[in-house]
Amino acid sequence: VYRGSVKDFQGFDANQDAEALYNAMKGFGSDKEAILDLITSRSNKQRVEICQAYKSLYGKDLIADLKYELTGKFERLIVSLMRPPPYGDAKEIKDAISGVGTDEKCLIEILASRTNQEIHDLVAAYKDAYGRDLEADIVGDTSGHFKKMLVVLLQGAREEDDVVSEDLVEQDAKDLLEAGELKWGTDEAQFIYILGRRSRQHLRLVFDEYLKIAGKPIERSIRGELSGDFEKLMLAVVKCIRSTAEYFAERLYKAMKGLGTRDNTLIRIMVSRSEIDMLDIREVFRTKYEKSLYNMIKEDTSGEYKKALLKLCGGDDDAAGEFFPEAAQVAYRMWELSAVKVELRGTVQPAGDFNDDGDAQVLRKAMKGLGTDEGAIIEVVTKRSNAQRQQILKAYKAHYGRDLMADLKSELSGSLAKLILGLMLTPAQYDAKQLRKAVEGAGTDESVLIEIMATRNNQEIRAINEAYQEAYQKSLEDDLSSDTSGHFKRILVSLALGNRDEGPENLTQAHEDAKKLADVSSNDSSDSLETRFLSILCTRSYPHLRRVFQEFIKMTNHDVEHAIKKRMSGDVRDAFVAIVRSVKNKPAFFADKLYKSMKGAGTDERTLTRIMISRSEIDLFNIRGEFIDLFDKSLHHMIEKDTSGDYRKALLALCGGED
Repeated sequence: VYRGSVKDFQGFDANQDAEALYNAMKGFGSDKEAILDLITSRSNKQRVEICQAYKSLYGKDLIADLKYELTGKFERLIVSLMRPPPYGDAKEIKDAISGVGTDEKCLIEILASRTNQEIHDLVAAYKDAYGRDLEADIVGDTSGHFKKMLVVLLQGAREEDDVVSEDLVEQDAKDLLEAGELKWGTDEAQFIYILGRRSRQHLRLVFDEYLKIAGKPIERSIRGELSGDFEKLMLAVVKCIRSTAEYFAERLYKAMKGLGTRDNTLIRIMVSRSEIDMLDIREVFRTKYEKSLYNMIKEDTSGEYKKALLKLCGGDDDAAGEFFPEAAQVAYRMWELSAVKVELRGTVQPAGDFNDDGDAQVLRKAMKGLGTDEGAIIEVVTKRSNAQRQQILKAYKAHYGRDLMADLKSELSGSLAKLILGLMLTPAQYDAKQLRKAVEGAGTDESVLIEIMATRNNQEIRAINEAYQEAYQKSLEDDLSSDTSGHFKRILVSLALGNRDEGPENLTQAHEDAKKLADVSSNDSSDSLETRFLSILCTRSYPHLRRVFQEFIKMTNHDVEHAIKKRMSGDVRDAFVAIVRSVKNKPAFFADKLYKSMKGAGTDERTLTRIMISRSEIDLFNIRGEFIDLFDKSLHHMIEKDTSGDYRKALLALCGGED
């Protein structure tokens, strides 16, 4: 199936098009609109024919005329479209290694993403265009393991056999683990050999096997074991093996996000993928970043340059609401990866030399007399487990006849006080308090209700119910019922029962459940869409739901999250999406919430504090890993940049390290 956005123009006539372009550039000024309309609606093969016809009719070089008539980014884009793809890649690489410095990102993008045939065509085009050997030029301009991997990729010798040996998959995964995580230092040659030579299908299975035996994705090991441009190249190779469309969607997003636009990257990708997989890139972009590529280009560019890019993009997925197979495959792969058991680890462990009475004395001394030693308080509270903190509370009372919580409240203030006092409560007491705050007073904080209720297991929910009843002499269910309404209330009440099935997946039942979720034709009001989703998402076990989601993708070619967003709205949509994301990958769900709490102007300290407290002994170490995978920066770095003073010091202590 053709997945490009630019197709052969029906009724094509090279001479007629050459004449139209000549007229658009004749005389004073040029008709840029006519030029962009014509060139962006012809395939590359047809553009090459137009160049030949132009030379035959007028004895002139069309590309030279276009360069003369057009300027800036628009000129670069139009001229790039006129080159055959191998010559376009050759020009990009020549520019990347010419002059002072090297554009390593350009080298990485092209050589990590091209097929064997595309590499062979590129090498030949480079020789033809510049009379030079591409390998020799790259060797002369790069160094170390980065150079070695580029040379391997330049051979265009990746295995293409789809027949995969299970034994070799296991051996390669084991060799990669032993070359990195299990070795003092790193055997880079092993990474180069396996990632540079094995077939795509084989490597996808190797990555799955690696996750099983290492307990972490291969990307995280590469970040830990390799560095610099070599690390970036190997990560790009892994991303392209997993999904070339996802790799380019990410590159396009980064080219436009924030201040300024990386126009060279934007032009290169929009041109090079317009006749290969632009439709897949668009849909992965829409799924991953919750906005269409079309709209991001529209917001980030201007003039004829924008118009030409939008024509290459080929459509607005925000308006169309379509869902393409590549995005479904990406989603399916994510579900499969999430099913692999990974050990969950907190960042706060019980102190080995714990002495509750000694800690109580340190805290008393820190708060006695004039001033408060916040550093001493942070050191004790953040370096003890919650169970140990409960012992300190008792020891403090026994030793001094005073309430430690009351003393901390009177001595500390602001964000630090909320963080330290939160850490001194049991997890159930803390969650109960957050839920109470979310429902009391004017207005309801639905996001807090969703975050807690959608992510806690049965045991945690039951403990929260008990703590809530004890603290407020009311049942949690009653407060949720009186403060919410409709389907949203029913979802929360169902989750508050703490009655989710805890058994394994049932394939037959999963198929039936997926059919129920996919059915949009039911007119029975007692069996509404929301009711069907509630009866499955709020009651089935996590392993079973993962299987349901896989069956849903097979059945509909849609990801269940996409279906929820398309068919529901408001708090009901947000609650179901939170459940789905929690089932898929709970640490990634919290990593995303932490990132959103700190990105942009201002910090959502309530969310930041709540998650750092509640996950510190459960899976904050895993959240850190997901954070750096998703956002290319560490949680530690973002906290350090976005907070200050003793609050920052305490958060960094909970974070537990820089990745």
